[in-house]
Amino acid sequence: MLPRLARMVGALAVDREVPLAAKVFLGAAALYLASPVDLIPDFLPVIGVLDDLLLAAIVVDGVLNHVDRRLVLRYWPGTPDSLEVAGVVAGRLAAWVPSRVKARIFGGARRP
Repeated sequence: MLPRLARMVGALAVDREVPLAAKVFLGAAALYLASPVDLIPDFLPVIGVLDDLLLAAIVVDGVLNHVDRRLVLRYWPGTPDSLEVAGVVAGRLAAWVPSRVKARIFGGARRP
């Protein structure tokens, strides 16, 4: 899933229709995920990847709820069904982040 997420994030970050605030967050998230420095070191078994997993979930949940779905589907390399499954899982993992915070980060109102 992470390679798909990386391709989608990269494509969305350069798309003119994506709000600037979302592009900044997507770029910052990509840098953090690629960085060897983490809040929880990756060498710790299981919990070492927790911060990366939660950030990826916030990115997917935020993108699916605040960026036009047709744009996301344009860049998602899988099927629409696989994107929906990823969105459900990400939504559950990112549920602790308030919707208003995600709306502010991604620069728009929640998509219906």
